[in-house]
Amino acid sequence: MRIILFLFIFLPTETVIAELLKPSPNLQPQEVISIQLDALKNNNKPFENAGIEQTWEFAHPSNRVFTGPLSNFIKMMYSPSYLIMLNHLEHNIILVKNQSDVSYYFVELTDKEGNKFGFQWILEKVIINSEFKNCWMTSGVSKPMLIAKSV
Repeated sequence: MRIILFLFIFLPTETVIAELLKPSPNLQPQEVISIQLDALKNNNKPFENAGIEQTWEFAHPSNRVFTGPLSNFIKMMYSPSYLIMLNHLEHNIILVKNQSDVSYYFVELTDKEGNKFGFQWILEKVIINSEFKNCWMTSGVSKPMLIAKSV
């Protein structure tokens, strides 16, 4: 009697949806911005609008009231003011002021056309009792300010 053994190898494919990073009290404000911007830089990896969804994960509960639900947040990110963040070329995160429950940053971002923009990025520590208690989350992002136009 012969036994035939078949080995199946499962390789990741584009259809596999990766886990999104979740807010944690262990993450510092600059790490949160970095997670969001890195995700937006590669918005459609590993799935369509993954970067926007990752960014939404770190939206402060008070911010979600104005920008949510997720379907509205996705529409907002495709508006002219924020579309430049999607699939951008590079970014630089600059600390402006750090306090115990709020941090202010200036983000320089180069869009895919080479234009440079600046954003004010505000993070607040969640202080209410919730699943996000003591987590740093984005409470506001300004509209873009043009810093330099590509040639």
